[in-house]
Amino acid sequence: MSQPTVEQFHADALAFLEANAPRKEAEKKFVWGEGADKVSMFEEKDRKSETQDVALACAWRQKKFDAGFGYIFGPEQYGGRGLTAAYSKIYESLEANYEIPNQSCFTIGLGMVAPTIVAHGSDIARETYVRKMYRGEIVGCQLFSEPGAGSDLASLSTKAERDGEEWVITGQKVWTSGAHYSDIGEIIARTDFDMPKHKGLTGFIVDMRAPGVEIRPLRQMTGGASFNEVFFSEVRVRDDHRLGDINNGWNVALTTLMNERAAIGAGSGGGGMFTRVIEMVKYYGLEKDPVVRDALADLIIHNKVAGFNNQRAMDKIKSGQMPGPEMSMAKLAGTANMMRMGDFVSMVLGPKLIADSGEWGTYAWNQLILGTPGGRIAGGSDEVMRNIVAERVLGMPKDPGIDSKSPFNELRK
Repeated sequence: MSQPTVEQFHADALAFLEANAPRKEAEKKFVWGEGADKVSMFEEKDRKSETQDVALACAWRQKKFDAGFGYIFGPEQYGGRGLTAAYSKIYESLEANYEIPNQSCFTIGLGMVAPTIVAHGSDIARETYVRKMYRGEIVGCQLFSEPGAGSDLASLSTKAERDGEEWVITGQKVWTSGAHYSDIGEIIARTDFDMPKHKGLTGFIVDMRAPGVEIRPLRQMTGGASFNEVFFSEVRVRDDHRLGDINNGWNVALTTLMNERAAIGAGSGGGGMFTRVIEMVKYYGLEKDPVVRDALADLIIHNKVAGFNNQRAMDKIKSGQMPGPEMSMAKLAGTANMMRMGDFVSMVLGPKLIADSGEWGTYAWNQLILGTPGGRIAGGSDEVMRNIVAERVLGMPKDPGIDSKSPFNELRK
């Protein structure tokens, strides 16, 4: 397939969007006290509404893919067009002007799982899943964390035992976003309990509707259930659905985790919340308060800097380079900024934040405040992220771990 000029691609993309989606209306100016006032970190819908949203998202993705805009940067053998990241940016900037179904159900599958399959999957796995994922025929989730192994992924205990040309997986995963509407999942399991903990792991692609898979919703303190716990009772997976070499699952996981941290960091900048926050300050007559002004400036500056760092990291990935420790920096900055946002709102509103008095724009912030702490754990805890940055960016000595031969760990035995 010949490569179109930038001008031709722009014209084709615009024609497709004009024919298939309505343009967004001009954004109405935000006015304090008007419209919905709920602010949250997670969009929490009931399972029926969520299922309908996923169906609409998949339908749009299929239409976009068939028109040549669903996998612009991907290899042609998997349905991609093999174009550069510049073409993807052109399409994304155009699509942002149109009303399309919410695509958040693909964040994990296309942002984390599909790139891992391309990098580590067998030829059969790539042929089976990559095209279908980008076309919206199937949705993927990530199955890493466990009740006893969250940020310390290498301590996981879900096991996979070889049985001829199949593997039998038994164990439990937790905090799995989208498991209930996903078709496949990327799972890391322990395949050798005698090897050092980082070296006895293997990655697999598992059918989320296979016999032995049980998915249960997890209720959060926000009141919603955005996550799940997933149980595996002797679930069978073919060997050609293995990701990478046996006992090399740690490297497979790193590919996924770096992309996960980029997604969390890029999605935690505050966005349209700044307009709301500024109007809140004005409404309460605090725009000339030096303490409030200083805190607001600090919040805006930190978000701007995080945005520049995210752009640098994403450009590196789109240029074909492997994601590095800057993904940990992006994730750390993103969640830290959401905490700053919560602290600032708490400072301005005071007790109004926790009293459901019916006053517009006050108690409505509680969903954000209650949901934000989860971001400090998702994709790796703050402590783990700081260790990664310290060791791989700053070159500091490695932090003593469970496997290290420090006197402290000898005493723990």
